[in-house]
Amino acid sequence: MAKTLAAAGITLASLAASAVFFSPVASAETCNASYYTGGGTTASGERFDPNKLTGAHKTLPFGTRVKVKNRSNGKTVTIRINDRGPFIAGRCVDLTPRAFKAIAPLSQGVVGVTVTRV
Repeated sequence: MAKTLAAAGITLASLAASAVFFSPVASAETCNASYYTGGGTTASGERFDPNKLTGAHKTLPFGTRVKVKNRSNGKTVTIRINDRGPFIAGRCVDLTPRAFKAIAPLSQGVVGVTVTRV
């Protein structure tokens, strides 16, 4: 293999210099989550659909999939970020009603969660 790399003009040093390393462990965010009914168009340009498993986050790129875990009952739901928000201190993710119902009753309104990229 070393001869093949050398023949191609590639050294281990050049490989290391150009490599992008990813952490195998996803970082988790602990905060509160709520749900929103929205309407119209999301920040990504999609039409808001309360029956999809999507949500809003302030900084994650659109299309990012995250697992949201209710810290009090252990229930989880995987959503796709397609909107921006929430804009209330202490909350890091807003969920569609369908996504929120997967981890807690809507009557609860706000739950403590852990959000992890998947």
